Amino acid sequence: MNKDSKIYIAGHRGLVGSALLENLQHKGYSNIITRTHKELDLTDQQKVAEFFKIEKPEYVFLAAAKVGGIIANNVYRADFIYDNMMIQNNVIHQSYANKVKKLLFLGSTCIYPKMAPQPMKEDYLLTDTLEYTNEPYAIAKIAGIKMCESYNLQHNTNFISVMPTNLYGPNDNFDLEKSHVLPALIRKIHLSKLLSEGCYDEVLADTGLSNIEEAKTYLSSFGVSETSVEIWGTGQPRREFLWSKDMADACVFIMENRDFKDTFSENQKEIRNTHINIGTGQDISIKELAELIKGIIGYKGELVFNTNKPDGTLRKLTDVSKLNGLGWKHKMELKEGVQTMYNWYVNQ
Repeated sequence: MNKDSKIYIAGHRGLVGSALLENLQHKGYSNIITRTHKELDLTDQQKVAEFFKIEKPEYVFLAAAKVGGIIANNVYRADFIYDNMMIQNNVIHQSYANKVKKLLFLGSTCIYPKMAPQPMKEDYLLTDTLEYTNEPYAIAKIAGIKMCESYNLQHNTNFISVMPTNLYGPNDNFDLEKSHVLPALIRKIHLSKLLSEGCYDEVLADTGLSNIEEAKTYLSSFGVSETSVEIWGTGQPRREFLWSKDMADACVFIMENRDFKDTFSENQKEIRNTHINIGTGQDISIKELAELIKGIIGYKGELVFNTNKPDGTLRKLTDVSKLNGLGWKHKMELKEGVQTMYNWYVNQ
């Protein structure tokens, strides 16, 4: 990519997309195209086709997706598979049709089997059964990987797929129902601390409610009280977390320095599993994560683990040797990242 190359970031307001935008601007890229969901619905085939025909981007970062935590994935199953497949199909096909030089498709490590050996290598894709709660989302992302591979092999395009581990950072989703575990824990523990200290104005400002009793009732439905925070499951599952700005840096590095041909061996008879894991190669249990957040926030209450609720996959650790071999390694460690994210949340 040149500094004046026309670059389209699909999903520039999301966690990854906003980090990508900031990274590219910091590196001096000056011709970046963005569209909000209101300006361009990526599930609309005709509108996406018109957009690509008019704008003719040279490079595309496909970071747009419908995402959510374990509850949302399990409840809104049809929405997750339909919306994500429509977004991918439209953007990837129009990138081919309009001769985009390179596309980077962002997936998720939930593509791997529930009982995949740890750490998870790229070659473990499609070797066993997926985790049930996020199966529709995972299948959509697997379809995106195979779409990129198939277009490359049939049409000689240069589309690369990357599979980030659990991400966190500025502009994350802190919704108590639909957010991922790390931002949800930060917000829940922060709110419980405010309740315990009688900081009711701050609680009302955070929840958007006008009555403290109403706010307490609302928060109790998510397991947040003046004395404790409920956490789903046993706390034993282990998860890997990557700072969103590190993720963006990895994506831009790959876009600048690597091509599809670099993602597999020349002597492979069958070209498959060309996607690249992006992570730290380090994990932490949910219980340890909650204790870490509790310490950073200075919370004195109790963490209650509801063992009647699902744990999800017990361990999801990526093997990042392929990524490291391509020349990139993460910079932000978890404790510093959580502190930085909490400061950002409070200031927002």
